[in-house]
Amino acid sequence: MADNASSPTPQASPALADLRVQIDSLDHQLLQLLNQRARVAEQVGELKKREGTPYFRPDRVAQVIEKITNANPGPLKGAHVSAIWREIMSACLALESPQRVAVLGPEGTFCEQAAIEYFGGAADLMYCNSFDEVFHATAAGSAQYGVVGVENSNEGVVTRSLDMFLHTPCHVVGEVSLLVRHNLLRSTNSAENIEAVLAHPQALAQCQGWLSKHLPHAERRPVSSNAEGARLAATNPAWAGISSERAAQQFGLHVVAHAIQDDAYNRTRFAVICLPHTLATPAPTGRDCTSLIISVPNRPGAVHDLLVPLKKHGVSMTRFESRPARTGQWEYYFYIDIEGHPAQPNVAAALVELQQLCAFYKVLGTYPVPA
Repeated sequence: MADNASSPTPQASPALADLRVQIDSLDHQLLQLLNQRARVAEQVGELKKREGTPYFRPDRVAQVIEKITNANPGPLKGAHVSAIWREIMSACLALESPQRVAVLGPEGTFCEQAAIEYFGGAADLMYCNSFDEVFHATAAGSAQYGVVGVENSNEGVVTRSLDMFLHTPCHVVGEVSLLVRHNLLRSTNSAENIEAVLAHPQALAQCQGWLSKHLPHAERRPVSSNAEGARLAATNPAWAGISSERAAQQFGLHVVAHAIQDDAYNRTRFAVICLPHTLATPAPTGRDCTSLIISVPNRPGAVHDLLVPLKKHGVSMTRFESRPARTGQWEYYFYIDIEGHPAQPNVAAALVELQQLCAFYKVLGTYPVPA
């Protein structure tokens, strides 16, 4: 009769056993220190509550992470130390006051990933069906912060977000630039007989070359988010979604093709928004961006005149987009990003002169640009 007993677990060598004891001891010390830090964070939260100061300070988070990363002697890599400390600070902040953050849902979107990268994994995420809902939830106070897509390196701006910025009281306080990898997801581990591919319109556009070559007869069906496409693909074996590996895990799907985006360096910018009383304009960091919405009188040379104050004061413009004003008069709003912070004298002078030329002028926000 065959022996069905399981094989005995190999015994560790004395040297390995000793190292494991050391690691267990260090883990215990780390746990004690982390809880000691958490208790101090709770005291900080009580003090902030009495003083009425913001609980979440992204500039303070950045300062702490930069300081600890610079002090890192190794062998841990700086990027790993940065990620560890962001999660430590996120967990401690959750004890002070959980931050509710509105993101595009369902779970598994790149918007969710951007929020976790900015706020850490302890943030209380509120999943919305569209970027419109993210703006509304943040403006209404249902969430303290929101994260919305604003621009893709291939397909340009997210026009709906630009339109929503025009009518919202929220301002931009941060930015996340995310390297986006699109994967073809399906309930069966095969790319054969796919009838429809479901994804956000931006993702479909970013993968159109691959789809035309490999799935020329499959319907391309736009949905509210890539994660929603993955969720729907899990309900029908003839459908596939384009989304992240995180979404594949979330909905139990196979990754049948990795990184199908046409540009290997595909990136998407996400803006972190909130009401001004939640968090004021961040202090200058030396690598800041100021975003504006403006319009000018409909006269010859008006758009050209906008550039004069910037050139005069040595301010660089990094983005210039136009959107119809929808007045029926062929008028436009212009969305402009400039380098710098209004606390800088040359930027302040340029903005004063720029405003005098505008029929409409709104500062969307000033915020640090990721290094």
